[in-house]
Amino acid sequence: MGLSGAMVPGPMLTVTISDSLNKGFSAGPLVVLGHFIAEFTLIVLIFAGLGWFISSSTAVFVIGCLGGSIMILIGYRIIVSSNSLKEIKEERDVTENYGPVFNGILTSLSNPYFFIWWATIGWAFMFKGFELAGILGMFGFLLGHWSADMGWFSMVSYFTSKGSRIMTEKHYKILMNATGVFLLILGAYFILNAQKIV
Repeated sequence: MGLSGAMVPGPMLTVTISDSLNKGFSAGPLVVLGHFIAEFTLIVLIFAGLGWFISSSTAVFVIGCLGGSIMILIGYRIIVSSNSLKEIKEERDVTENYGPVFNGILTSLSNPYFFIWWATIGWAFMFKGFELAGILGMFGFLLGHWSADMGWFSMVSYFTSKGSRIMTEKHYKILMNATGVFLLILGAYFILNAQKIV
């Protein structure tokens, strides 16, 4: 279940590919670390009794519009980035590590389906785990879910960073433009879909 959710194409996968090209293999685990931070914060809020608000139509509308706008901004910045592949490879060793962590948090919190999933399906699985094995069952679900995320995105990051070593400038530009365009489309979809909810 965890792996099927992790493997669905989305903003986090796109940013993982982009950051792995720019920063190397470590970008994948760091993006997932940011995602973990966002998930843990959301789980705490749900336990605090805010699950009903997070899944409300008003919250979904606001998150969809803001999240979609952020996705469009990230996509635009990826497309117009002036860095060449040569510059990226030269700068990789001196790049700040907080970038991918922040991107992991941002892509999670700007995705309205992240909130809906945790307020409904994720919460139900955690409760079922607690019902079956108490606190161990709940943490077992979280561990499995997080392991699937870390395993999948680390693998994507590894192969992307390895591929960048033999990638030509043309291939790099095509891949970066494709990831940017995907985020533009995803952002527009989030915004348009949010309009249908209200």
